[in-house]
Amino acid sequence: MSSATPHRLPLAGVLRLGRPSDIWFKPALSVVAAIAPPNLTLLALGRLDLAMYTMAGSLCALYGHNRPYTARARALVRVVLGMVGGLALALVAASLTTDAVVLVAVGALMAAAQKVLCDATRIGPPGHVIPAFITSAALFAPQSLGQVPAHVGLALAAGAWAWLVGMAPGLLYPYGPERRATAGALNAAAAYAATRGTGDGAARARAAAAAAVQAAWQSLLFTGTRADRTRRALERLVVRAEVALAAPADTDPETLRTWAHALRGTGRVPRAGLPPEAGAELLGVDAELAVPHRPLWRKLGPLTPIAARTALGCALAGYASLALGVGRPYWALVTAASLYQANLTLTWRRGVQRVVGNLVGVLVFAVTAPLAHLHPAALVLCCLAFNFGAEALIGRNYWLGSICVTPMALLITEFARTQNTGELITDRVADTLVGALVGFVAAVAVTNRRAGDRIEDALGAVERARGHAARLLTEPAPAPGALESARRALAAALADLRAITDAASGEWWQRALPQERVVLAEQAGHRTLAATARRQGLHPWPDPQATQITATTEDVRP
Repeated sequence: MSSATPHRLPLAGVLRLGRPSDIWFKPALSVVAAIAPPNLTLLALGRLDLAMYTMAGSLCALYGHNRPYTARARALVRVVLGMVGGLALALVAASLTTDAVVLVAVGALMAAAQKVLCDATRIGPPGHVIPAFITSAALFAPQSLGQVPAHVGLALAAGAWAWLVGMAPGLLYPYGPERRATAGALNAAAAYAATRGTGDGAARARAAAAAAVQAAWQSLLFTGTRADRTRRALERLVVRAEVALAAPADTDPETLRTWAHALRGTGRVPRAGLPPEAGAELLGVDAELAVPHRPLWRKLGPLTPIAARTALGCALAGYASLALGVGRPYWALVTAASLYQANLTLTWRRGVQRVVGNLVGVLVFAVTAPLAHLHPAALVLCCLAFNFGAEALIGRNYWLGSICVTPMALLITEFARTQNTGELITDRVADTLVGALVGFVAAVAVTNRRAGDRIEDALGAVERARGHAARLLTEPAPAPGALESARRALAAALADLRAITDAASGEWWQRALPQERVVLAEQAGHRTLAATARRQGLHPWPDPQATQITATTEDVRP
């Protein structure tokens, strides 16, 4: 079928505030702790003009807060090296030419590369927006080749400090990320179990629970080891959440919520009470750890349309800003870069949120600027306050966080010298409107026809995983861990199918999607998951003794 899927430009709910993240304060405090020492040191030395370079390293502290600390250490190293490498490339380009047309082209290509790499590695929020902001601004900073090593060194030193800030909570809460991910899976499974698998909201609750369970497994497997009792106890709880997905009508939601509540802080991890006949069920985790990861280059292919959108949109936004005579075309470039999400509908929503947040943000800047201009120390403190506010609010809705991001970005431009407030506001408003409009038009122009092909691939993966699990069910004695590994592979394939389908459903100008086939595949997959759970003896209702958290907890304190 070749007919295009109809879409509208939704406005309802675009600005609606959601619940704050459970750990909203962690990135907010981390970024303040990472930025304050370098900036205050530069303030004492009278060299605030160098703060842009230290900010490049300090802002790396925003990443990796949902990852276990072993995985976070590796991820933060990659973020710091990527940020510093991008900054170095931008500074070299700025030192070689001052031609704005060339610099906008370089910035657009770098933004596209940053978008693709962040999506392929699934680094998580804030994604490519921060590197794009840093490198685009550096492209238009006056520079000479001789200055580049020192400026890059400042960024690297600040990045090393940001790494220490990001890892510091692990001294007190070594299993904090894994516990939060497991609690999220239990709560989501409880919400689905409360529907008993029926009703209008059951499908949405099941999809949310499947995604949360998959996220929990990813968190537990990130470290590549399961040699301690705490992680094994958490794995048993995630298995219980999986079983609730397979048999919601027979699951007690309150038990799952009680377990989730017990995971707060550093107290004892509840025992899930798995039956003796399921003693080999977690061997599938070892099998999964032995599977080699797909190389990065194989993940880049499906992201080609997104890369093309980003490069074209950022370039056109920058050139449109230049044509209008705006003095800072990189703001339009960054606005366009910030729009691009998994599909066109989400890109539209992000565009509306960005425009609203930036317009309100310039008003906040107009009120704050006189205070910031009183003394350089006041400027630094205002920037720290806006950094905290941005991370504290952005989880509720992107536009709300942008109200703090906008004045923070404007104040950063004044580290080198005080500038005319009215001119900054005018340029920022113009670049926001130009970047959002041109960036969205480019997104519409570059269609993502691969979205439908990815659904076909995901359907094939689900069918293969379901067939493998079904064959194991017919064997009288499958190999130890084989059934658990097959069950988890099927659960992961179903979660991927739902995520890919949701992304493709928001894409425009493509052939009609096989929605009926997706629904049938999901139904068959979940029936097979239920059969594997029954075969392993994973009964939905826990043993009565296991529901008594205080009496049956396993002493796994760190």
